[in-house]
Amino acid sequence: MLIIQASSLNMLKVVASVLILLFPTVVFGECTCESEDAHGNNNEALKYKLGSIASILVAGALGVSLPLLGKKIPALKPENDIFFIVKAFAAGVILATAFIHILPDAFETLTSPCLKENPWGKFPFTGFVCMMSAIGTLMVDAMATGYYKSSSLKTTQVTDDDEESRVGHDHGHAGHAHGHTHGATQLASNAHGSEELKSSELIRHRVISQVLELGILVHSVIIGITLGVSQNPDTIKPLLVALSFHQFFEGIGLGGCISQAQFKSRSAAIMAAFFSLTTPIGIAVGTAISRVYSETSPTALIVQGTLESAAAGILIYMALVDLLAADFMSPRMQGNRRIQLGSYLSLLLGTGCMSFLVKWA
Repeated sequence: MLIIQASSLNMLKVVASVLILLFPTVVFGECTCESEDAHGNNNEALKYKLGSIASILVAGALGVSLPLLGKKIPALKPENDIFFIVKAFAAGVILATAFIHILPDAFETLTSPCLKENPWGKFPFTGFVCMMSAIGTLMVDAMATGYYKSSSLKTTQVTDDDEESRVGHDHGHAGHAHGHTHGATQLASNAHGSEELKSSELIRHRVISQVLELGILVHSVIIGITLGVSQNPDTIKPLLVALSFHQFFEGIGLGGCISQAQFKSRSAAIMAAFFSLTTPIGIAVGTAISRVYSETSPTALIVQGTLESAAAGILIYMALVDLLAADFMSPRMQGNRRIQLGSYLSLLLGTGCMSFLVKWA
């Protein structure tokens, strides 16, 4: 009897041990490397993909074009108070895009069970890549600004030398007009100082707009391919609506920066076109490779997760440093409580709208 009881006890221990070992497998049984869209309807999915290309193209083009219409619509000009409020909303959209949409996806991708535990499960690559991307953006931002300023300074010095030579020549041939010449030179010097300040601000806005567009384009390509490779109509339907709003809001942010940079019409149109077309092109590429592309393959996961982390770092830096800090610390906003309050509310509204969209995208 004691032997039977001992055998039963040992058996229970063995069963308990097996259950304990199997429990993590039961809990994480859904974390497989099989594609969720394996049983999707390809024909129906293709219809929604074509619809999403048209919808996202129109939404992106409309969003990025609105701030650029400031030349024709006085209320949208950068020097007006309403522009600060619109820009704060757009910055909130970009900030929420990085923190709420991109970073969580990057964490999920780079910690996928389809990747090897060593090294992907033992080091926070997502945070590391995001941090290095933000630092790299800072370096590019500083070097580009310095380069443009030095180039502008050289051009200004050449202009000054020519002006001094002309004034000196006039002084030698018309000594009686010295007082008038000196006064004119002083006025020209003051005007020149004002032009230098405006030129410095213009250079800054141009660097900001170009770096910001780089981060947005990287993100747009990824979300476009992600939608394009999906074969499940139930996945594509909410993405179509959510990404249309997403591109519209992001377009407002980028368009505001391009407007402040005062690019020539051709350059502004090229930048707007790149933004508008990137996500639809990504969808088309994703659709073309959907039959051979495996979204759960280690290579695809590593590339996607790394690019998403880098894009998040770029957008976080640009939103906080170049968009929000630059405007919120400016003398104009610091001296106007009405603009401050409106910008605060607009910023919260922008982050709230994009955070709400995460439910579907």
